[in-house]
Amino acid sequence: MPIYTLPPAPEDIADLADRALAAIPDVLRRRVRGVSILVEEVADDETLGELGIDNAWELTGLYRGVPLGQKDAGGTPQAPDLVVLYREPILLEWIETGEDLFRLVRNVLIHEIAHHFGFSDADIATLEAEGE
Repeated sequence: MPIYTLPPAPEDIADLADRALAAIPDVLRRRVRGVSILVEEVADDETLGELGIDNAWELTGLYRGVPLGQKDAGGTPQAPDLVVLYREPILLEWIETGEDLFRLVRNVLIHEIAHHFGFSDADIATLEAEGE
């Protein structure tokens, strides 16, 4: 695991996310085959407005896509599923909590994927504890 002397760049977060995606529990990994990961600095005003969030620092990630059971098999084109990680809020949480950055990115991925597919907060806590 790298030791950072400067804030990790978006590419560093993307590398951690790729590794973390491979390390999430299988029950989630099966649901997101082919998902793309995008790292942005912070959520834009439109995204925050859609979610009813006032403070961009509160949003560390977002899953954008259609759950498997709701995908249209009839050929209607749909954008690929995407997990957006917001670098600055993740780094702020990393600094404030002292959490291992890989573990933090992994937990953001688990949280976003699991909520998207309807898992409860208790289920998510159990999934996050796996692999610790």
